[in-house]
Amino acid sequence: MPSINEIQDEIIDDFSLFDDWSDKYGYIIELGKKLPPLEESLKTDDLIIKGCQSRVWLHAKLEGEVIIFTADSDAIIVKGLVYLLVKVLSGQTPADIVANELYFMEKIEMAQHLSPTRNNGLLAMVKQMKLYALALKTQLES
Repeated sequence: MPSINEIQDEIIDDFSLFDDWSDKYGYIIELGKKLPPLEESLKTDDLIIKGCQSRVWLHAKLEGEVIIFTADSDAIIVKGLVYLLVKVLSGQTPADIVANELYFMEKIEMAQHLSPTRNNGLLAMVKQMKLYALALKTQLES
């Protein structure tokens, strides 16, 4: 499994192929279409990310020593953003998720091209994924 930083570097390389943000938005939308559908039984209020303008469901489970994230959204761009986060963090250990900073969003200048509410939602997703990782790390250590 590639490391969190290797996956982030791959995403940065992928986005460097596009010259303008309209193409990058199109790419984000295409990535969202690759997000596997979330089971309807997991689309519950307690799995909705607070702070997102759109509805985003995020589920985390421990498989062995790694976390598997599954997610969905009712907005096409947000679905692509969630896809990127799941790609980077799913399949990683809780300790690695807690310890690593996500720098790919800054490197591809995502914050400058998202609305303030969408950017806040993206940060809320990252925060929730880190909280899940922290909780599961504690569970593994006990």
